[in-house]
Formats: sequence, C-alpha cells, structure tokens
Amino acid sequence: MSYTPIWAQNKEKLNKTELIKLEKDGLDVIEDIYRYAKTGFESITPDDMDRFKWAGVYQQRPKDGCFMMRVRVPSGNLTSEQARTLASIAHDYGRDLIDITTRQAIQFHWLRIENLPDIFERLAAVGLSSFEACGDCPRTIVGNPLAGLDPYELIDTTPLVKQLSDTFLMNRDFSNLPRKYKISISSNIYNAGHAEINDLAFTPATKVIAGKEIIGFHVWVGGGLSSRPYLAQQLDVFVRPEEVVKVAVGVTTIFRDYGYREKRHHARLKFLVADWGAEKFLAKLKELVGELETRGEDKIKGWNAGYFTGIHKQRQEGLSYVGLSVPVGRMSAQELEELAHLADEYGNGSLRTCNSQNIIITGIPDERVEELLQEKVLERLTPYPKNFTAFAVSCTGNEFCNLAIVETKERMRQLAEYLDEHVELDEPIRMHMVGCPNSCGQRQIADIGFQGALVKTEDGMKDAFDIFLGGTLGPNAKFNEKLKGRVLGEQLHRVVLPLLAYYKEEKRNKESFFDFVQRVGITPFQERLDAALKQLV
Repeated sequence: MSYTPIWAQNKEKLNKTELIKLEKDGLDVIEDIYRYAKTGFESITPDDMDRFKWAGVYQQRPKDGCFMMRVRVPSGNLTSEQARTLASIAHDYGRDLIDITTRQAIQFHWLRIENLPDIFERLAAVGLSSFEACGDCPRTIVGNPLAGLDPYELIDTTPLVKQLSDTFLMNRDFSNLPRKYKISISSNIYNAGHAEINDLAFTPATKVIAGKEIIGFHVWVGGGLSSRPYLAQQLDVFVRPEEVVKVAVGVTTIFRDYGYREKRHHARLKFLVADWGAEKFLAKLKELVGELETRGEDKIKGWNAGYFTGIHKQRQEGLSYVGLSVPVGRMSAQELEELAHLADEYGNGSLRTCNSQNIIITGIPDERVEELLQEKVLERLTPYPKNFTAFAVSCTGNEFCNLAIVETKERMRQLAEYLDEHVELDEPIRMHMVGCPNSCGQRQIADIGFQGALVKTEDGMKDAFDIFLGGTLGPNAKFNEKLKGRVLGEQLHRVVLPLLAYYKEEKRNKESFFDFVQRVGITPFQERLDAALKQLV
C-alpha cells in the first residue's frame, strides 16, 4: 500500500465494515481461502467471510456451506478455451449451472470451500479471475461486447479494456474503496456500455485539435442504481485514448480519498458527485492528472440496451456474428461447452457475453452462417427468440441470493413465455425483474421493471412486486416511474396484460414503449392497473 488512508484519522466515524478493512485488506483473504479449504467451512471467521467478496465469492442462500462466485470477463470477451474451462468448473463443482450477469460476468453456484483453490487455479491457467469481481474495489470493466468487430464503434476499445483491467486488478492502492466501483468503456455509438449507470464511464466523442479530428472519449461520473439511483454526470472534458487510464486512476483516487465511509448505504461515488457537482469534481481531477481538453462532440446516437440478437455483419468483410438469446441469462455447462465448440468450428474461437445476459458467436464466414443455425444447441439459445423472452432480464433472486426477498429467475422466464403466447407486438418490450432494491437486474432502466417485495395475506407472506414504467438510457436517459399498487407474483401476468393491451391499442406506428409512456404519461397506466387489481379481489 503506497498511500495513506486519510480516513483512518477519524475511526470513530467509520462504519463497522471500514474498521474491518483497516485491520486487513480484502485481498489478503485470497491466501486465507487456501488455508480454509483445508480447515473447513466451520473454521472461517465472520470477518473473513465478509472479505471473501474480494475473491469474488459470496455465501449463497441458504447459508449451508455453499458459495456463489463471479468471474470477471472484461467487456465480455471470452476465448473458446476460457469458455470450456468455465463449463468444466460448473460441471465439476457448480451442478452444471451458469449465469451471465448484467455486467457481462459469469456466475457459478453451489461451490464448496474445498473447491475454491482448484477453481482459482483453473481460472488463472486460462487468463481469467474471480478476484475483485465483488467487494469495495474496481469491479469487472464492462463495455462493448463487439469491440474490434463492431461497424458502429469509432475505435477498438479492446486494448483500453485490458489496460484498465491490468491497472486495477489486484492493485492494493485501490482495493479499499468506500464501496463497490464500476467502470464502463465503449466506443459504440449506441451506448453499449450503459454509461449513465456506472461510477465512471467513457463514451465515444471526437474533437478537432490543432486542425485534426481526434477520436476519443467523454467522461461520466457518479452513476448508479440501488434504492437511490443516480444518472452519471458528464464532465467538461475530452480524453484521448492514451489518457483513459490516467483519468480512470485519477477518478478512482478521488473516490478512495474523499468518498464517504460513515454509512454503507451512503458510500457510493454517486453521493460524492451529487454533493460536489461536476465542476468541483473536475477541478479536483485536474489537480491529480493535469489539464485536459474541454468537451468535444458527443457521438452517442441512441441506446441498443446491450442487445445484439440475430445475424449481423461485422466490420470485417465477409464475416458475421450471431447473437444468441440466453433466457434470463441462465445456461447449462453442456450448452456453454457446445458454444465453445461452435466458436471454433464456425467462428474465430471467440464468444462475447452481453450486459443483456446474452451471448455472441463471432467471426463466422458469411457462407457458413446457415450451417451454424442448424446446430441443435441453437434451438433453445436461438438468434431468433420470441419477443418477450428476447428482452427479459432477471437478477439471481432468493434462489441463491441472501439479499433478495423473492424468487425472480424462473418467475421472469415464465412471465415472458406467457406473454409470448398471449400478446403480439411489433415493438420490443424490455422487462427487468429484481428481487430487492439493490437492482442487480437493473430494473430502473427497463420499459417495465418489477421489484420484489413481500405482502401479508390470509395464507401467510407471499411474493409480490411493484411495477415501474418508462426507463431508458442514451440521449433521453430516464429512470422508470413507479405505479401504485403491489401485485402478487402469481398474478403478475393478469396485471401486465391490460397494460400491454393499452400500449398496443393506442401507440403510433413504430412508437416505442418508452416514447409512448413519455407521450401519454403514467396516469392512464395507473388507471388500468387499478382496474386490474379490483378484478383480482
């Protein structure tokens, strides 16, 4: 550690977690895990169990000795060899279950403490890691899953993603931040990196400097979701590609040294940015990194919500990529193994995970696309999913997560399937479901968001949901708005149907759900929800 933890001067104001982190850095627990693997689950101390997050590991529900693990996949870029290793880990230790997260990571369940050293070593052997996929540190760098292949990107961000990952991973200068810290970088003009909901984001921009147009980035800080969501603020700065790492280190240093450490629920960078404002934040950043160019021309044209499903031409002549739908982000070890085989057989040995919880096979010669489409695994993981299944996202839910209070994965899958059977729409409807306010499923940015809750009934406590409408990112970024009236999980389909029927009947030609909600407002939807709830009584 080459910095002085200035916050330690006021220990009496620090929350309990901060005191634990001062006693021992979170990264120190990685070595301890090798010891615990020999001494057993019962030997793990409570403080070290909390530090397991720095190894990318959480206890899963129920707390009976099993763990969940996230594996970092920077910008979603996987080789077939890495995919096979992930599949083998899930097969050997994770009951064949693999989840793709909304930050392009891979998630395992059912792992035991005695398995972890072997898993760490298998991951390291193929250039992967679970370290710092969780914890109060820089998380997985998210970005454009098509970096280097994308006709809609200004430059290939692959080298920058690697530089950022190499800079922060296992770097003890930044392993003790006030809270989790999320970085996004993309040069895709459709905001593939979801810039506005990240602590730090870089988006495509250009600027004429000394008579020459330079491709670079604009910088956003202070985005985040959870129970108090904030859209990131754009700084008045233009950053050349070679300045990205320097600026990222500067922003992260500000968060480390000036971020709030008194209350865990008020510690994300978004709270510091909201209090300081963009101008003060930028002034502090320049103190650390020097002068920077002022803002240039934004190149963000819209938002594709991280969806690449279907067959599309790559930047490279004669090659295509095939975007596959992974329903609610869940697949089996056998399916991932088969996708790795297809990536080698038909493509360039690369798979890309998306923040929409889907996956892409890249580098396919155009003349072999039809042959690929005949492969059996693509019957379920199809490039042509039904409308609602195609745009359904879900967090882990209380099947495994200790924070979630309701089940989500299977419920969202069933809801999307039901709607596909009963509703015909030309326009996509993005539905996101979360099991608690932490919003790992990013419900705030959905057309229709569902947030889990519990309600008391004559038959006891039951799963229920609040409904939110009209979220988006990109040029019109806006979080969705809550409707009044909590709906039992078992009745969701009966309530969503009239909301969709209203949209279908009244929308203009090609009008998106978001645009429709902005035009008509929330009130008519509220009226239809009220009517639907009355019929359910």
